[in-house]
Amino acid sequence: MPRLLPRPVLRMSVLSIASLWITSVFAHDLWISRQSYRNPAGEWCCGAEDCGVVSPNAVKVGKGGYSLRGPVTYGEGVTGNAADGPTRQENLNEIVPYSQTLPSPDGAYWRCKRPDGTPRCFFAPPSGS
Repeated sequence: MPRLLPRPVLRMSVLSIASLWITSVFAHDLWISRQSYRNPAGEWCCGAEDCGVVSPNAVKVGKGGYSLRGPVTYGEGVTGNAADGPTRQENLNEIVPYSQTLPSPDGAYWRCKRPDGTPRCFFAPPSGS
């Protein structure tokens, strides 16, 4: 006959499991979504599923904006959390006008995309950093 756990132990076990689940659900939130960033059109920049790190080698500063030609990495490889999906890379070939660029507080280049893959937000390190 299986032995049942005392109520306090059972309650603590359920709370621990719920806490782990809640942590894993919200752990994928990047600073981008926590800080409620929006692009110039007012759209939310979203989070780890939609935002990836652009290789610094893929970014060139041009006259009217940033030229992005090369890899951007999304998912677990960026956040370290499996809840953000598998690590995946896409190659970019686009220009982001300076007027659509937001300052990156962590010093990295970030690109957030819409479900159709078009750019939603772009974060670049401040000049001189």
